[in-house]
This record gives sequence, structure tokens and C-alpha cells, in this order.
Amino acid sequence: MAAGDPFRSADRVVLDETIRKAEQLARVEFSVFVGNAEGEPRQFAAGLHAALVAPARSILIMVDPTRRLLEVVTGSYVRRTLSDNEVELAVAAMQSDFAAGDLVGGLRRGIHMLADHARAPQTLHAGPGLSD
Repeated sequence: MAAGDPFRSADRVVLDETIRKAEQLARVEFSVFVGNAEGEPRQFAAGLHAALVAPARSILIMVDPTRRLLEVVTGSYVRRTLSDNEVELAVAAMQSDFAAGDLVGGLRRGIHMLADHARAPQTLHAGPGLSD
């Protein structure tokens, strides 16, 4: 593990797989930043989110382990299906795991929760002749 890098190679593989599955489930983009937040944390996270390729369709999770900060920023498209309360639940779950010393587990759990809530609800459409 490189100095200052909180992840081993195996951790990165697990997180990459978690993100890939979450993106397939929710049909939105996930980004995770773990490092030192510069300045005010919410503004820093919002700046990272704004710099993404498709911020409207993105969820950014920013963790500053040194300052014990966690921010989640969601785009306008994502907010159609993901409420603030659902984000707060995911944040609480991540914070619980982080407090227990499980950074990777907390991120995985939070990403799963956010993806599950962010996915668009499935709709049933009655085709011609089905309502007869």
C-alpha cells in the first residue's frame, strides 16, 4: 500500500466491482473520492461532482478519513428517484462502518444502498388486448 493510500489492491478491485454493479442497477454514475478535502468539505465535494463527465446523472461520495468527513452529492437526474432521506440513511450506514474501522465495507454498503434507492421504479404497461 502506498503511503497515504487507504486501499490495498484487493480493496480497489472490490470497490470497482461494487461501483460497476451499482451503476448497472441504478443506471447512474458513481464516483468515490477518498482523500484530503480542501477548504469547506461540502463545496469541495460539490466541485468534484461538477467536474464529472455527467454530473446530473452522477452520485459522488467524498470521504476525508483524516478529518472524519463524509459528503454525498447527487445530480438533478438522480434526485428524481433518490430522496435526501435515503441519502441520509446511506450516510448513517457508512459512518457506522467507518467508526468501526471498515472503510471499504462502509463504502460498499453505502454504494449498495444508494444504488438500490436511485434505480428507477419498474413500471408495468398493459399492451393492446391485455385489459380486455
